[in-house]
Amino acid sequence: MTGRFAAVAAGMAMAISSVCQAQEAAPASSLDVELNALAPSQKGCMMTFVALNHLPAAINKVSFELAFFNDKNAVDRITVLDFRDLPQGKKRVRQFDMPNVKCESVTRILINDTPVCDGPAAGECMKGLVTRSQISVPFEG
Repeated sequence: MTGRFAAVAAGMAMAISSVCQAQEAAPASSLDVELNALAPSQKGCMMTFVALNHLPAAINKVSFELAFFNDKNAVDRITVLDFRDLPQGKKRVRQFDMPNVKCESVTRILINDTPVCDGPAAGECMKGLVTRSQISVPFEG
């Protein structure tokens, strides 16, 4: 019975240790940007993003240079989108109506750069960037 208890206790200790290490490996600060939706619009394609600033400072103004890839895996266009301010710890939804873009032709989106990042230390917006997609179109940073 004591050997069995020791084995269970050892297993629990290893599980707790693994969880603690995983939490330590997660970045302490991040700028999360999610591609939430693409929807056809009168102009072209309405793109919806959700951003959450977990950086140590509020972002007064941030813009992202995005590259849009087509079905041939070629860059179709590059554009800069102004996400305006992103308060610390707050989610913000940003929508952009992209003229002359067909949603179905967008196969991947890449954040190439952050040309404007006013608030955090230099380079922190790109360094802390974490991207994800809620739809079938991959979104990378």
